[in-house]
Amino acid sequence: MSLAQDLDSGVPPVKFRRTVLLMIACSLSLLALPAAAMSTAPRWQSAKVVSLPSGATGLPNGFLPALSCPSAGNCSAGGAYSESSGSVQGLLLSEVKGVWKTPTRLVPPSRADADPSLTINALSCATTGNCAAVGSFEDTHSNGQSFVADEVNGVWKGAQEVNLPSNAGASVQNSEVHSVDCWSPGNCSAIGSYLDDTTPTGYAQGLEVNEVRGVWGRAQETALPPDTNVDPYVDINQVACTHAGNCVAVGSYISQDNATEGLIITEVNGAWKSATAAVLPGNASAYPSALLSEVTCVSTNNCTAVGTYTDVTGGVEGMTVTETHATWARGLAMTMPSGAAANPHTFFYGYGGLACSSIGNCSAGGQYLVGTSTYEGFFINEVKGTWQSATEMALPAGAQMAGRNGGVVAVSCRSAGNCSAGAAYLDASSEYQALVINEVGGQWEAGLKITLPTGNNTVGVDGGVYGLICHATGPCTATGSYLKTLTNYEGFTVTTG
Repeated sequence: MSLAQDLDSGVPPVKFRRTVLLMIACSLSLLALPAAAMSTAPRWQSAKVVSLPSGATGLPNGFLPALSCPSAGNCSAGGAYSESSGSVQGLLLSEVKGVWKTPTRLVPPSRADADPSLTINALSCATTGNCAAVGSFEDTHSNGQSFVADEVNGVWKGAQEVNLPSNAGASVQNSEVHSVDCWSPGNCSAIGSYLDDTTPTGYAQGLEVNEVRGVWGRAQETALPPDTNVDPYVDINQVACTHAGNCVAVGSYISQDNATEGLIITEVNGAWKSATAAVLPGNASAYPSALLSEVTCVSTNNCTAVGTYTDVTGGVEGMTVTETHATWARGLAMTMPSGAAANPHTFFYGYGGLACSSIGNCSAGGQYLVGTSTYEGFFINEVKGTWQSATEMALPAGAQMAGRNGGVVAVSCRSAGNCSAGAAYLDASSEYQALVINEVGGQWEAGLKITLPTGNNTVGVDGGVYGLICHATGPCTATGSYLKTLTNYEGFTVTTG
């Protein structure tokens, strides 16, 4: 993924700090399939241009973060598009039986500004044609507000403003819903952030908001651990649900010692419980700058999260945190590939970079530093409950490296050891390219460059693969963006065939 970031601090760029270390929470269907049935790698086709609504000029910053596929060949995607007037509108895309339909503009909430700056951060589809979208928009007072929107039987309703918790700031607000997961039509859980009414500047708090039988309730404030700082700077990134009202969300908060800690929030039978701090690996610094970026659940009370923390030497390391039978274990430090820098600056993009096909069998990917200026992608697998050492993402012939804005972004598995991933890298001409990588029988193969639509030769700094989803059978689908002109991004879709 070609996304600008500050790797020296180990913190993702501001625009992804709240919205993505989400993603995108796309709802992945990871179905079991015997390894023998996946003996060969899927074949990826050339990318196709995403059609945009009439009057659209492109995708702002190449941002097309949301993808959800309830079944193979039936997907929804979302983000934002720019109009010739400069206004930014919500973009909705729909694939039905392998065919992408005419795009849809999401109607903004009633209090939206004439330029709503509406962006869809995440999508989740319980069934084909029954989905929920979440994100943010700008109101008539230039405040950032949260929205939710529903698709019912193939028709998208207008977005509705989220009713924030009672202590939300009224005059200044910067609210956003980051992630959503739906287990049946009209029944979803979503998470995000808002500013409370502390003066003169509101404090960033977490929120949870649920939809029950088609009705979105009022958002509630996240109940934080007892050691929380007065200004907690809560950042909830992603939510994953298994069935009716049983979910887990992850992120970070600041403790009373001014240390940034990993955050875990559990929902049980529709009720959100008080959050707890993730127990970090034993070599974590007293000021660990910990962040849980992504989470996925195989079944209720059996979930896995990935993130980063700072160790006692000042290195930014990757970690996994696992819940087994409702108990979260201490985080485990990732062993990076041979040749990683002493401070590997481990980084996860926070989209769909973690996938688990069964309990104890997971795959994840991200980026790390080699030497002083070489950035590479990596994969790390859990096999029968044991996390293996990470391996470096193998690039196509002639590639320079993954690049400062490259590496693994999205991972999805058909079965244990048989997965596909989306990534980005720098080619011999110092242009960023998108690629897909297949894992067959537990071995990650060399990446394959995605052939962009005719006449285009780079995904640019902000483009690349954002989402990728595979099912046990049928085609895989990936979505992303590429640089059409010097400043204009367009979307693409690509499938296996």
